[in-house]
Amino acid sequence: MSIAVIGAGAFGTALAISLTANGPVCLWTRDQDHAQEMQDTGQNTRRLPGVALPSGLTATAEFDQAAQHETVLLAVPMQQLRRVLSEHASALRHATLVACCKGIELETGIGPCAVIGQVLPETPCALLTGPSFAHDIARGLPTALTLATENAQRGVRLQQLLSTANIRLYRTTDVIGAELGGALKNVIAIACGTVIGAGMGASARAALMTRGYAEMQRMALALGARAETLAGLSGFGDLALTCTSDQSRNYQLGLAIGRGEGFDPSITVEGAATARAVAAKAEQMGLDMPITEIVVGLLDSALTPESAMSRLLARPLKEE
Repeated sequence: MSIAVIGAGAFGTALAISLTANGPVCLWTRDQDHAQEMQDTGQNTRRLPGVALPSGLTATAEFDQAAQHETVLLAVPMQQLRRVLSEHASALRHATLVACCKGIELETGIGPCAVIGQVLPETPCALLTGPSFAHDIARGLPTALTLATENAQRGVRLQQLLSTANIRLYRTTDVIGAELGGALKNVIAIACGTVIGAGMGASARAALMTRGYAEMQRMALALGARAETLAGLSGFGDLALTCTSDQSRNYQLGLAIGRGEGFDPSITVEGAATARAVAAKAEQMGLDMPITEIVVGLLDSALTPESAMSRLLARPLKEE
């Protein structure tokens, strides 16, 4: 079974590196110079410097070359997913698509598999998500991820195809839960980074993680997810990783906000758009999502870290 990865960022490159242990992999980048540079140097110096690309990995800027493979992993930012799918719909129509992005589409409030379903309704799809950093995967360090697809037989086949010596996959048919776990934890990570950046301490971060997890469950269960999915790798596992490590871009953004520092706008931070999408959806659904609302206020500079924490602490006392 042939595999291609669309998107030569750090995570897409790391997945391609790991998957070459199972056979040849094609890695697509939009930039012809980038593809040639990877082929010439044997590294993705722009996105994953210092990690050698194995001989079984072929970099290309020709989309049709990548789309001809039977299984195509979509490692593009969530807010760009629809555009990539729409631009290349005819080429991708006959592949099995595996979304590897985490987030909620700002305009529609839906997740990656739902976007694929709208653009390519007849195309089989799945979601690969969970606690993972690109450098860990690329270096061959052990990683466990969730593979979500509504078709159980497809899940078994993809689980066997995409598992490697260092990536262990657990499958689920709860696509909504896996999508929301991976998306919502990014919002909480921004909040946790802000707390640490502002010097409010590890105890405050632990409180935010815990109440943030309750907030994640509140929305996910209201949208039909299963509680056990949120307690798994794509929910609690990813939350624990993203809220405690400065390898996370969402956590890094929060640190910058807490410290009153600028943040490079060219860096993709999925949680920023997701926070706005989730806040809008929560309002429509009548859900109480105070941490998400606070994060939006911080992103819009309508709140300072101190006023945000004061607002959370002033909420009515209640049972846990």
